[in-house]
Amino acid sequence: KDAFWHAKNVTVRNSVVNGEYLAWYSEGLTLDHCKIIGTQPLCYCKNLKLIDCETEGADLAFEYSDVDATIKGGVISVKNPKSGKIVADEIGEIILTADSKYACDCEILSRSK
Repeated sequence: KDAFWHAKNVTVRNSVVNGEYLAWYSEGLTLDHCKIIGTQPLCYCKNLKLIDCETEGADLAFEYSDVDATIKGGVISVKNPKSGKIVADEIGEIILTADSKYACDCEILSRSK
């Protein structure tokens, strides 16, 4: 739980990363060909990069994050990303709330649509 919180300039390759609230508040984190397992991953991140990663159980992902992500497979839900681009085979739900701290300046694309 809480792995990579506040991590700076870390790259993880070809790994399985399992935990709730993964990498919150990280800066310069790159996940390259990783499997990400757990709820509410990758929120409040700056300069986050995912390269051909898979997710399992990833709901409410990327909240308030600056992200550039390519995801193989699906994501349960994406919530209020701050900026960047998220591309996945399937995105179950995109949640953009009226009370978000930031306007969403993130391109969110599903390859299945």
